[in-house]
Amino acid sequence: MENQNTLKEVKYIAIEGVIGAGKTTLATLLAERLNADLVLEQFEINPFLEKFYKDRRRYAFQTQIFFLVNRYIQQQNLLQSNLFKEYLVSDYIFEKDKIFAYLNLEGEELKLYETLAHQLEKNILKPDLVIFLKASVDKLMENIRKRDRVFERNIQRSYIEQLHKAYDHFFFAYKSTPLLIVNTNELDFLNNKEDLDSLINLIFRKDRAFIEYYSPKPKGLL
Repeated sequence: MENQNTLKEVKYIAIEGVIGAGKTTLATLLAERLNADLVLEQFEINPFLEKFYKDRRRYAFQTQIFFLVNRYIQQQNLLQSNLFKEYLVSDYIFEKDKIFAYLNLEGEELKLYETLAHQLEKNILKPDLVIFLKASVDKLMENIRKRDRVFERNIQRSYIEQLHKAYDHFFFAYKSTPLLIVNTNELDFLNNKEDLDSLINLIFRKDRAFIEYYSPKPKGLL
């Protein structure tokens, strides 16, 4: 494991987490605070996504390949662009595509996906820090319900439970970049400035370890 003394200065931050974890909200807030370039996952342009949530087996491959190629194009544009701002914040990492692929694909479709993904991931810019937002399944389902995106209305709790386990498994073994795991059940970055301030202080702390865990106490507890 990389020693904390060799950590790169944090310039490129990527936020990850299960659907409903608050990735886009936090990425947007961080970008505003840091005056950073913001890169958001373009999930809304996937023409198969709403169909996928209605019939996962039938539309999994089309949905996955569209996401893979679209994310790759977005990442390549990122590499080729002239960034005039000091910081870059994204609400996803390219590697997370595999979490969904291994959960939803099988057989020849999975083999084809793996071949394509292996070739594409060779030229992807890695973040200086990945922030993994952890939340309970109840919290995730509540957030999904509150934001009420049309294409998410058919998401079943069982699918979020599967994703919750898959994300935990993925990040348990994750060693590609420095990682900050944040328990968000007691945090509200949007409405509580102190929560966001505490996270930013942790991100830029000079003695930060390669893997950090941040789990604040419930509000009102000493």
